[in-house]
Amino acid sequence: MENLASPPPASANENSVKRILEWLALAHGRATEDAEGLLQQILDLRGAAVPLTQRVKLLDLLYAHADSIVQGELPRLRDLSLPISRKTRTRTRLLLDLLETLAQDYFNNLAGLFDPTGKAMGSVPQASLRRATLSLSWQIRIHHLVASPPRPGLWQQLHAAYRTARRLGVTQIPGPRDGASIEHLYIHALLTAIAQPASFSSDELEFIHHYVEHAISPPALSEHPSGDADSLFWIDLDRDFPAHALIRRNPGSDIAPLYFSCGDAAQQAAVHRQAIRAGQSAASLGLPDFADSHAGQGILQRLESLWGKPSKRKFPRRRQSYRANLCSGLDKLWYLLKKPDAELEGSEWMVINESPEGFALMHMSGDTQDLRVGDIVALKPHRELETPTWHVCIIRWAISENPEHIELGLQLLAARAVSAEIVQPSETPGNRYSALILPEAPPVRPHQALLLRPGLIKEKKGRIVVLIERDNLEVREMQATSLDEQTSAIEIFTVQPDEN
Repeated sequence: MENLASPPPASANENSVKRILEWLALAHGRATEDAEGLLQQILDLRGAAVPLTQRVKLLDLLYAHADSIVQGELPRLRDLSLPISRKTRTRTRLLLDLLETLAQDYFNNLAGLFDPTGKAMGSVPQASLRRATLSLSWQIRIHHLVASPPRPGLWQQLHAAYRTARRLGVTQIPGPRDGASIEHLYIHALLTAIAQPASFSSDELEFIHHYVEHAISPPALSEHPSGDADSLFWIDLDRDFPAHALIRRNPGSDIAPLYFSCGDAAQQAAVHRQAIRAGQSAASLGLPDFADSHAGQGILQRLESLWGKPSKRKFPRRRQSYRANLCSGLDKLWYLLKKPDAELEGSEWMVINESPEGFALMHMSGDTQDLRVGDIVALKPHRELETPTWHVCIIRWAISENPEHIELGLQLLAARAVSAEIVQPSETPGNRYSALILPEAPPVRPHQALLLRPGLIKEKKGRIVVLIERDNLEVREMQATSLDEQTSAIEIFTVQPDEN
């Protein structure tokens, strides 16, 4: 006897398709809050027994709506403070789940897009593989923006997508409207990852993403290394890691790595930076206006180094477990170093490892809203009971895996510093600017350095008068000989006595 209690599968599947199409029609043009509903539609499609061609068409329609949601969400992830708020984390987690599900469903469909003789159904497999690659790349980009490490297995999935594209011979096919090919999407993700995303703020990361996508000629991937070893990187497609610098680590004999050189990309960054410093505008070079800023020029300089000659670790890290106070911002540091006994509101951290180059910290208590990668901070360890001093550092990286957890990496600039003020004789008399004098530290820093806000002085552009108040007012005439560090928050110049 026919079971009248449950509808025939065909009718149920037709209803599922109809509900998905109705949802898409109503969702057209809506804001990013549709992520949860869109995820549910993808899960409903996954459970419906519809023909493969129809399934792919429906998934493409859902993907198009996911694209609009991602593009609407990305601007909201710029200029975030630490820790990332619970509301932002929740919204981001939902978006990541959506993209993960999309990528997995495209992978699941690929096997059915080939007949037993190995012939593909036109351009459909390449398009599906490209959308899976984009879904994975978006996940990595979002993880970077919220200062969170990519989830386990994400890089391995991206490697698998690229490996499949190589096997099918579709890596070089351009995307819609002459968009990036699968290989270029893959290389873009690699270039951004080896630029150490945790060492940049979210707005700086968006500039790097745009720069990699539009201003850099993607390097070629090869099974054999070629070019300058300093700028060579290699990938193990079986490992959950983006790429290794050859100068830091050699591939094992049991793997078949792919190599690529970032020498040309580093050279392009150097050319762009030098052109901007010579007076050309970022717009004339085809770059975002951000490249004209001090932070933008500092990023280009760092990309030149990170791609062209990544540094080796000079000292081993030593595990630690002691508390320290942290004070952030040039104004607070200037006041603290001028009046060491002053009490200013700061935050408390646990030092988890250290080396002669710096510290890794875990947040314990206190406000962190003003902390930004690239800013200046002072660290005073609790264990220095006899002569507690404020070590001057720069925030090199930040990780915030959840709203209650922040870790920072600090580069030690100086174990001590002196508060000062600078005056430029060429300016209107009376203009004084706060600065810090960093002492010599051979061989890393053979001369004194001047730390101050961006844009106040230029290297080799005349005499600077430095005022230091100790027991008496000390006046020095100096010359900024080179710009050593440049971020959105500070600049550091090597200075020497002015002999003119």
